[in-house]
Amino acid sequence: MISLPLAFGVMIYTLCACGVVFLLWLLSDMRDRALYDSERRKGTFHCIKCDQLYAARAGTETCPCPRCQFRNTRLQF
Repeated sequence: MISLPLAFGVMIYTLCACGVVFLLWLLSDMRDRALYDSERRKGTFHCIKCDQLYAARAGTETCPCPRCQFRNTRLQF
């Protein structure tokens, strides 16, 4: 038969291990969400010279066209 202090110690150890795994999962999820959100947020541009649609990082108001290098402003929706 397992003694009460040993069972209590095993239970505490198991709960601590689960807590560490949960915290690591939470930190990893927050890091991945920040990475994908920054990757997903892009501004849409339309070149008035060569009629091409393209995307660039968010926060930029003007961006050169990848095809003809004409600077265009961000589309407003």
